[in-house]
Amino acid sequence: MDDAAPRPADPGLVDRFGRHAVDLRVSLTDRCNLRCVYCMPAEGLPWLPNSDVLTDDEVIRLIRIAVERLGVEDVRFTGGEPLIRPGLTKIVTEVAALERRPQISLTTNGIGLERTAVALRDAGLDRINVSLDTLDDERFATLTRRRRLPDVLAGLRAAAEAGLTPVKINTVLMRGINDDEAPALLGFALEHGYELRFIEQMPLDAQHGWDRSTMVTAEEILRDLRAAFTLLPDPVARGGAPAETWLVDGHQALGGGPARVGVIGTVTRPFCGDCDRTRLTADGQVRACLFATEESDLRAALRSGASDEDLADRWRVAMWGKRAGHGIDDPTFLQPARPMSAIGG
Repeated sequence: MDDAAPRPADPGLVDRFGRHAVDLRVSLTDRCNLRCVYCMPAEGLPWLPNSDVLTDDEVIRLIRIAVERLGVEDVRFTGGEPLIRPGLTKIVTEVAALERRPQISLTTNGIGLERTAVALRDAGLDRINVSLDTLDDERFATLTRRRRLPDVLAGLRAAAEAGLTPVKINTVLMRGINDDEAPALLGFALEHGYELRFIEQMPLDAQHGWDRSTMVTAEEILRDLRAAFTLLPDPVARGGAPAETWLVDGHQALGGGPARVGVIGTVTRPFCGDCDRTRLTADGQVRACLFATEESDLRAALRSGASDEDLADRWRVAMWGKRAGHGIDDPTFLQPARPMSAIGG
């Protein structure tokens, strides 16, 4: 692909490889109330100064530009932990009121969800993803360095009762810690009507200790699931979704229809060719790829008085330069300086 090829006269977020970004991930904070071992050290990280973090109104403005001028159709709030953002309900309410209303979802560790699920639904949140890597209290404490498993389970129940469906669970398996729990986790999800997604551990930890040789692969996860369940090909086209999904024979989802399980094989089964995501960090940087080493600053332009169309143009330029793939298999691959908690999932 010619790097110098002119950008087409397309108002959306297109790149040189013909992909259109219609899915926006918005990190609302880099802070978190857990200390998951695959994300950050036990003592936490140096957090962004409050003055660097986008205000509620700045977040809302950039999302409005993305939806009304750039063709974004889905908005997902992430973190860090987005539930600790004081203005979360206000932000959701304003985004839900946009004339071209996007689908609105949120990824959370579930702590605090029990008390906020109904308010978020009333504000306009459509659905939720909850991170849960184990059903065992001791393992949960080992993985997160906090004893909060009951809070996460209560949050899952509250989300389902509030109608934030499908309630999805995101699970990372780590060799020698929880890699034997795949069937049990799927059984739990099926019992409660949740949709489970296993995610390969990615090189996004603050410690830069990720080692591909110790990663539990998508193939290993599927092998263990098939030892306990019959998985059938999913007839629904995957499109730009990150998860490959299978029907779980003999089981139904909440509200009817077949139950599904998914695997996000970012490392061993990359889906870069169909990627439709753009990312906005809590401090107003556009990232064209989760693993990008470069960012485009919208915050400085916004605070300098840039117009909506100028901000939209800057966003278009950032996405036009998106690379063909994340390059994890390339010997020259460099892990992003920012960890997942600062990028947003």
